[in-house]
Amino acid sequence: MDESLVKPSDDPQTYAIIGAAMEVHRELGHGFLEAVYQEALAVEMTRVSIPFVREQALPIHYKDQLLNTSYRADFIAYEDVVVELKAVSQLTGVDQAQVINYLKSTGHHRAILFNFGAPRLDYKRLVW
Repeated sequence: MDESLVKPSDDPQTYAIIGAAMEVHRELGHGFLEAVYQEALAVEMTRVSIPFVREQALPIHYKDQLLNTSYRADFIAYEDVVVELKAVSQLTGVDQAQVINYLKSTGHHRAILFNFGAPRLDYKRLVW
């Protein structure tokens, strides 16, 4: 999806989450550890009334059997948007694959992958 073509009316929930992340990046800049951005984003999403659960375990099934291993998403916002944070110099295909696996395992259809590690906030919306 070309981000320049996405309007707030197309998906107001992910637009609100991206706005909160932009505010965090605007305030803190880049260079902190991921945990700092995660805590700051929790504060900002609370401030702007975005409902979320932090560090939610995501169960994984294999051939209809629940595995003992689970993923942990940084946030689940609005009950169905997976939000994953990174603080690296550049996002990779591995980062995107991780989030796609989160979507597969949860049955959720939307995710946002943020990278706070670059001078400008980088993000990708993913739809499964």
